[in-house]
Amino acid sequence: MADSRSASTKPQRRTGVREAAAQATRDSILKAATKVFAKYGYDGGSVEKISKAAKSYDRMIYYYFGSKEGLFIAVLEGIYQRMDDAEAAIALDASRPVEALTEVIRFVLGYYRKNPEFVTLLNTENLHKGRHISKSLRAREYSSRAVAIIAEILASGAAQGLFRKDLIARDIYLLIASTGYFYTSNRHTLTAFLGEPLESPEAITHWENFVIETVLRTVRADEAQDNNTPSHDQDHTKWQKSQPAASRAKSS
Repeated sequence: MADSRSASTKPQRRTGVREAAAQATRDSILKAATKVFAKYGYDGGSVEKISKAAKSYDRMIYYYFGSKEGLFIAVLEGIYQRMDDAEAAIALDASRPVEALTEVIRFVLGYYRKNPEFVTLLNTENLHKGRHISKSLRAREYSSRAVAIIAEILASGAAQGLFRKDLIARDIYLLIASTGYFYTSNRHTLTAFLGEPLESPEAITHWENFVIETVLRTVRADEAQDNNTPSHDQDHTKWQKSQPAASRAKSS
């Protein structure tokens, strides 16, 4: 019996070791590919550069991912998944929709700022008109969760009379994403164009406050009254007190 148990367990251990080694190799290739594609783009990110950076072999890339395109799609799926996981980890209370929406805005803007490779890789894929990510079977999963989170917050705000009832979650998601993405992806050229250091802590805080104020003004119920003409002298007692400080935008 002892010999039988020993014989049955040893192959399992070896299989487990092989699987762990295979996963480590795959992860190493993905990590290297993320950095190489972010630095050189899709066209410049050769298989040779990636295998060298991963301290692996070209044939291993084809073995695990099938092709360079397959690897690039896996990289794109990976960066989306990491953002999705980070967003899912935020403690949001939809019953307090103003605070929850504010937290979502801070997260999105902060994530773009802290993960420049994410923005660079999306810029690369947009140059290719999204032809690689369109072949992904998983990309929609990540966008669906992000929009669903916002939809829940908007529904809670509308039920409390704080937010408009005609809002589309996708539109609010695009508004938040665009303000964070554009600022980060164009920060270098905008710094030169505007003559202002957009990467300074003061500039980043100012922009974040401005975006929060802009989005909250867009969703708030009292802004939709009087034929969509903003009215600033109405009773705002329903509006939760923890609004961000008004943006101190300079007139130009």
